[in-house]
Amino acid sequence: MNNSDLLTTAYSLAQKQFELPELPPQFDEEQAVKIIAKAVGELLDRDLEKLLQICYRIDLSEQRLKEILHESAPDLVAEDLARALWERQKQKAEIWKRYS
Repeated sequence: MNNSDLLTTAYSLAQKQFELPELPPQFDEEQAVKIIAKAVGELLDRDLEKLLQICYRIDLSEQRLKEILHESAPDLVAEDLARALWERQKQKAEIWKRYS
């Protein structure tokens, strides 16, 4: 699996959890984080319980989640959380690559 495949797999994993749109044609990591951040921001405002369930399913550590929620600037919480979730999805894609 090359880096592009890894990113596509990571996005697909996030897409299922957050009901994200299809991959944009010129896809890169920053764009993925922005798309995820938008979804995270909406969940922060409307359905925190669902967001916490997604974090649990994605296996974001409780410590990392608390760190972001308590230490990030209020206007950066969604982006910081999206970046952490993206990194976790990339780790999962890398593990799948290694063992498939």
